[in-house]
Amino acid sequence: MTVPSAARILERCDALARCSEQPDGLTRVYLSPQQRAASTLVLQWMTEAGMNARLDAVGNVVGRYEGERAGLPCLLLGSHLDTVRDAGKYDGMLGVVTAIECVAALHEQRRRLPFAIDVIGFADEEGVRFNVTLLGSRAVAGSFDRTYLERTDRDGLAMRDAMRGFGLDPDSIDNAARRRAELLAYAELHIEQGPVLEQEGLPVGVVTAINGGNRLAIELTGMAGHAGTVPMHLRRDALTAAAECVLAVERIASGDRDLVGTVGKIEAAPGAINVIPGRVRFSVDVRAPTDVLRERALAAIRSAIADIAGRRKVALDIQPVWDAKTTPCAPWLQEQIAAAVAGEAVAPRRLPSGAGHDGMAISAITDIGMLFVRCRGGISHNPAEAISEEDAGVAARVFLRFIENFRPQR
Repeated sequence: MTVPSAARILERCDALARCSEQPDGLTRVYLSPQQRAASTLVLQWMTEAGMNARLDAVGNVVGRYEGERAGLPCLLLGSHLDTVRDAGKYDGMLGVVTAIECVAALHEQRRRLPFAIDVIGFADEEGVRFNVTLLGSRAVAGSFDRTYLERTDRDGLAMRDAMRGFGLDPDSIDNAARRRAELLAYAELHIEQGPVLEQEGLPVGVVTAINGGNRLAIELTGMAGHAGTVPMHLRRDALTAAAECVLAVERIASGDRDLVGTVGKIEAAPGAINVIPGRVRFSVDVRAPTDVLRERALAAIRSAIADIAGRRKVALDIQPVWDAKTTPCAPWLQEQIAAAVAGEAVAPRRLPSGAGHDGMAISAITDIGMLFVRCRGGISHNPAEAISEEDAGVAARVFLRFIENFRPQR
């Protein structure tokens, strides 16, 4: 039996990492020369694996491995090929390369399945260049908002013009959309980007959902005053009120193992060493794998912050800035992925994804499933991002087993 080559998977991730605008790191953004170089490599690997390969209308790399006869509905596999700035070399790329390697294993056996396999390398998931995420997968899902074309990068170049410069026609983006009837399901292999699998000694895990999230912009307004003359009991200190709010977020988010809450940004004014802070702005980010859990936590956080503000006599303003629903992974796909994990003598650990993925967009047109791969230290979006060759091999064998035994729901 032909098995995927873990060594080749890692070598190809290394090759993609060299397609970077940084000589000493990895940055690859949408419609850049570096994307062109990465796409050329992936097109070559797809062709070598027996696929018909092309760039679609938005710049995604798409390879098709026909089934027992041409034109069958497909199992869609893939991930993204763009990166954040100063990135790691496995986020996104591992999923694309592993999917190609699995198809190559089938091709070497001259094996065709009762469905087609399409592998896709999404052109832009991270949204670094034009500050809007999931561009490639939104186009495939038919949800690309054409107003995005007017967005500009940091050099003032509009996306519309960047597409033309890349050789794409922005008026043809709709041609990238796939019809629901063409797809049986979407499955993505991705590094965990967190520490759970490493902590539990497991190479892979079954994703239950892509967490929904909320972000709030909060402002507390008290009274600035002289640090040496205002007694403690007469102060309306916005920063000490904010500190209590931060701890309330931590306390509430710690109440469920699947819930996370983060205050990642805080600004105090006037910001002088000898002045009581009169105004503080801070962010709150709340995520959970179910909307019920997330909405309950959000309500509790809002209530706690309002109580703190009232007790400390500071004015409160809360502005919602982001609201994303949970994207569940289909139970029937979870079961098939879990069976593939168990087939490699690994306990199937189920866990949610706290990060966003292309499946959030693709779920509009087909059911989605995900397989997580352990990453060292839970580190991602960082040059220190790392996986072992052994884990890459286990993950690839699990993914191939899933593909070989895949049974559509309908």
